Amino acid sequence: MQILVSRKDIIFHPDATRVIARFLFIDDERAKNIIRSVLNMSESEASFALIQVLRDYSMRHRNISKIFEKHFNKIAHLFTQLDIDPELLDYSKKILLGSYFTMEYSIESAAFFNPSIVEHPDQSETGKDEKRVIISFRATGEGHLSSIVFRAGLLDKNSNLTIEPVGRMLEEAEHIRRHIYDKETFRTKLDEMQDFLAIIPSGFILDKLNDKFTYGELRKCVEAAKKSLHLASDKEILFNQIIWLASSHYELQFSLDTNISERVIFPVSAMEKNGIEDARFVKFTDDDNKVLYYATYTAYDGISILPKLLETRDFYHYRIMPLHGEIAQNKGMALFPRKINGKYAMLCRLDGFNNYIAFSDNITIWREAKLLQQPRFPWEFIQIGNCGSPIETEDGWLVITHGVGPMREYVLGASLFDLNHPEKEIGRLKNPLLVPNTKEREGYVPNVVYSCGSIINNEDLIIPYAMSDYASTYATFNVKELLNELKNSK
Repeated sequence: MQILVSRKDIIFHPDATRVIARFLFIDDERAKNIIRSVLNMSESEASFALIQVLRDYSMRHRNISKIFEKHFNKIAHLFTQLDIDPELLDYSKKILLGSYFTMEYSIESAAFFNPSIVEHPDQSETGKDEKRVIISFRATGEGHLSSIVFRAGLLDKNSNLTIEPVGRMLEEAEHIRRHIYDKETFRTKLDEMQDFLAIIPSGFILDKLNDKFTYGELRKCVEAAKKSLHLASDKEILFNQIIWLASSHYELQFSLDTNISERVIFPVSAMEKNGIEDARFVKFTDDDNKVLYYATYTAYDGISILPKLLETRDFYHYRIMPLHGEIAQNKGMALFPRKINGKYAMLCRLDGFNNYIAFSDNITIWREAKLLQQPRFPWEFIQIGNCGSPIETEDGWLVITHGVGPMREYVLGASLFDLNHPEKEIGRLKNPLLVPNTKEREGYVPNVVYSCGSIINNEDLIIPYAMSDYASTYATFNVKELLNELKNSK
């Protein structure tokens, strides 16, 4: 039996007009030449140039002069080399200099894809059977650099989605708080890395650090230790685990006057410099019935990938943490929305081909996993994976999957697992739930439909999905019909 799909008309297209003001890196010698040139400008020349810049860009960015000041501070260290005291510069010259080290970046000019959807923390002023939702997307711009962006909307009783007005003044986090590490706490985390301790005691590195230290200080010690030990390349991976452990702890705070559609989670740490990909958001309820929102995503530095965890309560403030342990090594980790039998539970894919399930006492440490699913049907012979966090129903955990078959076509499937023992499969669709239609086949990567998270609204399963890694839309399915098919599919 083919489950009836209702495709909706809303399409989220890439929009090249959505830009942020990023710091423009210029090598030190060129930067010093720019500084000399600006400082040699007369007062009237500098004033005229600044007025032009502010006139052209103040309507495109919220508080552009504040951004220029922040970027000026990033190059202030060069003034020492020029034997100039930057504090003696007037504010206008500082702002003008900052503009030369600023560039616009179109965050979604290339693609707007791989969405996930969660219930909005604010459900006030919604009508009967309505639900306010937040949809996250992977936005990709120049150089295929990815970030996380959002849209908010309202689902009516028939699961028709109305998108809230989209803000135009995009911005990165107002404050980025770098993590300060406590030596003893960090030592405990290192002691969990048993393979590392078999080669070298943690004190070899930590003894050279103060009781409180930064990521930069740790990195210098690790690099020095690697050189002094002359380790084989395969052993250097263990040192990289230390860097991974430290590099990605940070916090983000967005201004309270931003619309959620204006908040851009842009790569911050060195491990993210080539992008942050495929956030799988989930509304998580802890043991005290408090609600948190988590998202698992993949950081990419151009060579290695690093699974990470994002935590927020309000979508203004975010904590970012790396996931580590033996199984935190591949894309597609998806957290269950609550603990099961006292443990956190996670879907994952260790080998790139099969689905696995893992349990842990610590939400950031994942060591062991069990094989959950292998490709069974022709449309998933190449690989099978999850398309977001499991959804709890009375009949079991509903998991939307993706399968890859002939012509590397990505399709969506569905499986059902036991509520108390989710490693036990109850049923699995023999045929795909959703396949690319004629309009969805064309894009940056042809023949792909893909999702990073779904929800249930009234009697409908809501699946937002990407169309060939270019744009996004959503579809609905009758939940009872789907569950009945899954229960009878064994």
